[in-house]
Amino acid sequence: MPRLGINIDHVATLREARKTYEPDPITAAALVEMAGADGITVHLREDRRHIQDRDLRLLKETVTTLLNLEMAATGEMVKIALYIKPAQATLVPEKREEVTTEGGLDIVKNLDQIKKTVTMLKDGDLRTSLFIDPDIDQVKASYKAGADAVEIHTGRYSEARTPATVREELDAIGNAVRTAKKIGLAVHAGHGINYHNVKPLVAMPDIEEFNIGHTIISRAVFVGISQAVREMVELVQGV
Repeated sequence: MPRLGINIDHVATLREARKTYEPDPITAAALVEMAGADGITVHLREDRRHIQDRDLRLLKETVTTLLNLEMAATGEMVKIALYIKPAQATLVPEKREEVTTEGGLDIVKNLDQIKKTVTMLKDGDLRTSLFIDPDIDQVKASYKAGADAVEIHTGRYSEARTPATVREELDAIGNAVRTAKKIGLAVHAGHGINYHNVKPLVAMPDIEEFNIGHTIISRAVFVGISQAVREMVELVQGV
């Protein structure tokens, strides 16, 4: 049965809109766990636009499931990760001008740098995952980089609007998932997944973990965070 990690960045985004103390992402994480999530995901960005260093420290102290830190492959972030010791570090691309992560890491082009970062994290006893596009060459490069897992970027699939495009993107994801599993990588998926498009992904048995955030926090505005999480848990677990 796949795990469900909830990204709580957007709780912090709402807080930072007013530069105040609420809503508190630490409280959100506790409620999410009690509602049945298997993990908490946060992205500590270079510009600190939502999650702050203090949030990460408190989450490390309070999260009782799995804390997954999304981070850029920079010296600053590696230092923070090695100090905080999350259960998992997921390397993601990052640009200041983007609203949200726009695509996967190019492991093929940046193999030496990524491999060096992965080695430093693993030397610190951190499980590592690489956020990549559904491309077989990127999957194979991730294996060469020494990662424990890949997280398949599902953004193009989530944005597809015609049946043909949806099928094309699902095929690409499926090929990447099967390749990763065959060569010994754990397989995760995330980005743009919502209550409507998650089912075809859940049908892929080799995806072990889903990391979902925006749609759950959005639904929580109307039904509450516990109900929003429980609904997604049921979809992911096929209840």
